[in-house]
Order: sequence, then structure tokens, then C-alpha cells
Amino acid sequence: MARKVTLDDVQESFRLCAPVFAALGDPFRQDIILLLASSERLNVSEIAARIALSRPAISHHLKVLRQAGLVAMERVSRENFYALTLDDALADLRRLVEQAEASCT
Repeated sequence: MARKVTLDDVQESFRLCAPVFAALGDPFRQDIILLLASSERLNVSEIAARIALSRPAISHHLKVLRQAGLVAMERVSRENFYALTLDDALADLRRLVEQAEASCT
């Protein structure tokens, strides 16, 4: 028999998802996510060519997205390439929704 979900479980999941919520709350980070979703990987210059932000601003937004676990970086020669890594974040968000539904019924 499965253990009953408590409000503490939901609160823990909310806190685990907080960096994802914060990262997705910015429209420029949303644009970067959508841009990366349509590409295998991009470097900062390629992102800057498509989004009206400076390279330092894009780097900052990519750092926030990386810290939230939404983007991964791969260094190739002298370039850093960024790609989406949504699996863990989506699993955490699914768990939060499932726990919230179970605890509110």
C-alpha cells in the first residue's frame, strides 16, 4: 500500500521545484528555452543572433537555467554549447502536481 502524501511532502517538492519556477519566470529565459527546443545545441553567439540581448546578459540567463537544471553546457574546443536537459525538472514538476492532487483530495 502506498504511503499517504502529506503537506510536508508537497512543501518539499515545491522547494525542490523553486529554482525551475524562478528560472521560467523571466521572459528572456523562456525565449532561450524555446530557441534551444528548436535546436540541438547553440553557443552564446548563436543565441545572441536570435535574441535581442547582449552576450553577457545571455550568459547570465544561461547560468540561471543551468543552475535550475534546465540547460546543460558542453565545451567543444573554445566554445561552450548549450542544450536543453528537461528530464529531471519535468520529473520533479510531475511529482509536485501528483502530490498536490493527492493531498488536496
